[in-house]
Amino acid sequence: MQTLFQLLRFALFAFVLFAAKTSFAQLNVPSSKSLLQRIVPAQASQFIIEPLSAINGKDVFEIESRGKKIVLRGNNGVAIASALYHYLDEYCHCQITWNGVNLALPKTLPLPAKKIRQQTPYNYRYYLNYCTFNYSMSWWDWPRWEKEIDWMALHGINLPLAITGEEYTWYLVYKDMGFTDDELKNFFCGPSYFAWFWMGNLDGWGGPLPLSWMTSHFALQKKILARERELGMKPVLPAFTGHVPVAFQKKFPAAKLKTTNWKSGFGDTYILDANDPLFASIGKKFLEKQTVMLGTDHFYSADTFNENEPPSDEPSFLTKLSASVYEGMRKSDTAAVWVMQGWLFFSDRKFWKEPQTEALLKAVPNDKMIILDLATEIEPVWKRTAAFYGKPWIWNMLNNFGGNNNLFGRMETAATEPAKALHDAGSGKLQGIGLTMEAIEQNPVLYELMTANTWRNEVIDLNIWLPQYLRNRYGINNNDALTAWEILNRTVYTVPADKYIRDGAESILQSRPTFDSFTRWTKTKLNYNAKDLLPAWDALLKASASCTNSDGYQYDLVDLTRQVLANYALPLHQKFVAAYADNNLAAFENYSQQFIDLIEDMDELLATRKEFLLGPWVAAARSWGRTVKEKALYEMNAKDLITLWGNKDCPLNEYSCRQWSGLLNDFYKPRWQQFFAKAKEALRNKKNLDTNAFIHSIKEWEWSWVNERKDYAQQTHGDAIIVAKKMYAKYRKLMDADVF
Repeated sequence: MQTLFQLLRFALFAFVLFAAKTSFAQLNVPSSKSLLQRIVPAQASQFIIEPLSAINGKDVFEIESRGKKIVLRGNNGVAIASALYHYLDEYCHCQITWNGVNLALPKTLPLPAKKIRQQTPYNYRYYLNYCTFNYSMSWWDWPRWEKEIDWMALHGINLPLAITGEEYTWYLVYKDMGFTDDELKNFFCGPSYFAWFWMGNLDGWGGPLPLSWMTSHFALQKKILARERELGMKPVLPAFTGHVPVAFQKKFPAAKLKTTNWKSGFGDTYILDANDPLFASIGKKFLEKQTVMLGTDHFYSADTFNENEPPSDEPSFLTKLSASVYEGMRKSDTAAVWVMQGWLFFSDRKFWKEPQTEALLKAVPNDKMIILDLATEIEPVWKRTAAFYGKPWIWNMLNNFGGNNNLFGRMETAATEPAKALHDAGSGKLQGIGLTMEAIEQNPVLYELMTANTWRNEVIDLNIWLPQYLRNRYGINNNDALTAWEILNRTVYTVPADKYIRDGAESILQSRPTFDSFTRWTKTKLNYNAKDLLPAWDALLKASASCTNSDGYQYDLVDLTRQVLANYALPLHQKFVAAYADNNLAAFENYSQQFIDLIEDMDELLATRKEFLLGPWVAAARSWGRTVKEKALYEMNAKDLITLWGNKDCPLNEYSCRQWSGLLNDFYKPRWQQFFAKAKEALRNKKNLDTNAFIHSIKEWEWSWVNERKDYAQQTHGDAIIVAKKMYAKYRKLMDADVF
């Protein structure tokens, strides 16, 4: 009997040990230790990493002390990284953002007095948008990607979009299908435009793409995927959307192709009908090739009609369409899960009514599809689609369009709405939260706030959260800084619910010169009263004596100063417009010179922070080139995206405009100087300015600038606080006198 009992006890012990090993298999301890070495190298030895079982498949972490060391437990690398960031945040008052880092740690770290345990209510924490890969990431190398993946892990991301180097897989697939390099050269676009190429919006623009780019970025993708998987993330890889080369129609004359045109100036693209037998066949070929080379985590992204309407709104047609797209995935991977960006339901609601939306979604099994409610903070599409008709879905904050670096966001929404949706009986299969901004490296407060939802299931109280954020960011508690941020929360970070405002305003100085105060992409309408922002500037400058050494403070001060100066361009614009209308040459010369001075002053201010320099963007682009020709092509791509976007007649000009030192003095200022010269000539001759002739000539100048070979400063110049004070002394009283 005793022997039987001992055998049973041994068997139970073996079972528990086996279960523990399988539960802990996702934790890669060496990878987590390496992350510690990258984030806190001097204190890494003070941490112990231990495995912990997930709870119902959801990530969990624990923090406690043992002797003189801090124990971090988690079920995978993301949980361990999140535990580390929680510890740094709560016990060391540290912060890691794109725009300011505070890692002032003592040599001996403080020990937690009791065990902390946190479990996420979300299966998925999604990250990235197709557009992010170009508006921010076009020129990233491995060190920059490594830094970003660490940021992702620290902030709890476990489902990142991973599409770097996709073009090389397609190149191999089409070569296997018999396409020649000559037939493909006008298909692959330049490096700045992959997002819209992958989504089927354009062919070839900014190319032809060198094979060296494809191979180098495929190698980069392998590093990205290896690191993300080591940390326990599940990368979302691309799948076939139907976009094919122009030569496809000659090689497969019986194929059912749809010609579509996204925006004027980019030419037609060809989309293979999802019901054509070739669709599933090509989809299978692509995924098989990709899986052999890169492996798979069974999550695939495919957006078939991004800002392009299907040829029919018949529900039966749309059902067949989505069934065919999914079938292309399933044929290669029976465990495939289709991750769909839900942008089409937001951007083209006139087409995607309830019958059309339901028809598109219902053809795919519920457990084989995840919908990204892509801009939930602007409009929660889930509320008008019965929570996507039973599909699992993710609550996402988009916030930034085009990489414009304005102060903007919905802080209260980010703090409260994810948790409200989580507890809403009508939210269906809400399974995650995410960040789907078109560009990063701006408004760090919004992204810290949004990711703070990851490890909680209740709304965030901004009255508690914001002072903690500032304490960690600036390294001290400061009442003036808090006053400034309370004003920022009420102004730039609040969007009136009764007004449809998609994104932040740009400055009129970034517009192609005009007498109009509002253009299509250079929108100048603010979501707040410009004068209401000025007390925040007053208060933040008062905090300078205490916060001088804070990297985050210096960035915030420059960013806020940039915003008030950018806003001030509009009343100056109105003054020279009025002077022109009154035929008052002296007043026009005065106000137009003040406008040019403002541009130069902003350039000087922004030169103090690397985040606001044009030089690194251009230099990073050129660094990928292996020949003079390749370097020139990449430089053109880099400069074109943030100015004209396409050719000189592109309707998207200024969509991705940036307030960057170098761009202000070298692009925006000369445009306005040419405009002012023509306007003054017209006033002297008592004639009206020929605006059509000016627009024609300035387009030629812009296109020449885009294609010009020029280096810009890559290092900062000047002290951020000193220059901000200089701008305050020059402009603050003027702003009080003017009506915004």
